[in-house]
Amino acid sequence: MNFSLRKRRAAAAAKAAGVDGILMTHLPDVRYLCGFTGSSAALVLVGSRAVLFTDGRYSAQAKIEAVGTKVVIAKKPAVAAACEWIETAGLRRCGFDAAHTTVAALETMRKALSAKVRRGMFVAVGSLVAGLREVKDNDEIARMRAAGQVGCELFDGMLTYLEAGLTEVEVAATLEYAARLAGAEGMSFETIVASGERSALPHGRATTAKLPKQGFVTLDFGVILDGYCSDMTRTVHMGKALPGVRDVYDSVLEAQEAAVAVVAPGVTAGEVDEAARSVLRRAKLDQYFSHSTGHGVGLEIHEGPRLAAKQTQVLEQGMVITIEPGVYMPGRFGLRIEDMVLVTASGGEVLTPSVKAWIEL
Repeated sequence: MNFSLRKRRAAAAAKAAGVDGILMTHLPDVRYLCGFTGSSAALVLVGSRAVLFTDGRYSAQAKIEAVGTKVVIAKKPAVAAACEWIETAGLRRCGFDAAHTTVAALETMRKALSAKVRRGMFVAVGSLVAGLREVKDNDEIARMRAAGQVGCELFDGMLTYLEAGLTEVEVAATLEYAARLAGAEGMSFETIVASGERSALPHGRATTAKLPKQGFVTLDFGVILDGYCSDMTRTVHMGKALPGVRDVYDSVLEAQEAAVAVVAPGVTAGEVDEAARSVLRRAKLDQYFSHSTGHGVGLEIHEGPRLAAKQTQVLEQGMVITIEPGVYMPGRFGLRIEDMVLVTASGGEVLTPSVKAWIEL
């Protein structure tokens, strides 16, 4: 990981925003800029200087992980110590990320300063680092490709395990146990297993409901590998499908593949969304597609860009996005198909290339 380059880019973004430096407390941003993975951290970036404040639990860890960064083991809350350093260093305007700073946290930051500099010191500059994180470097892409491959292997294993009568929580637990054995640090989010009529719930968390003898089972899951998330969804059918059900599946698959096909640098997020939505519109299923087509993914499961109707953000080479159209018919069934896709110079590379064709178990 080229932390020096990341810091230079962040410092340049701060300068362009009109501030002397930036204070970061959002842990994924801290990790991105210096490599520190602890749960208590405040990072101050002023030009070429980076200072990490944490507590005594992380004395050894911070010195190992915080590459090219001065480490201060604070005897008070890390944010308060960082704010005092900011004043001592002579900053007049320090940027902060309002998206991840509560009103209470901002008040704490201000109270850590003396009265003479408190007013006007902290300036909301937006999510500068989150914006930089949207475009992945080669090291990040390698980690995400590996995480995607683990996800594919987990799904392949589930195909030999799924059977009617298993509970959704049994399925989720088995998948998550296999993920740990495969080297995952954890799951990217709470695993979704939704079966039968419950498959019509886009975020149907696993319950004690039993997999049906006839009906859909949707598996939406991801793993964290070397700090980076994967995300994929596959839907299979238990037993022989009723007339018309496979047609709906085929339409969702066509929509998903149509959106993947238009991914390229220079294409807007809204255009990707429309590629999927237009297929479902032709099939008269668009009214059952109740969420956006996708989102960025990386150190966090939900990052920019957002792929939704009328979104004008332009895709860039190195972004990793999800494409996940679905159809949800309350009281009947639902299904979703999702891949994680890398934006390359020549188009989109699917990082979760497991089978998407119709499967009956």
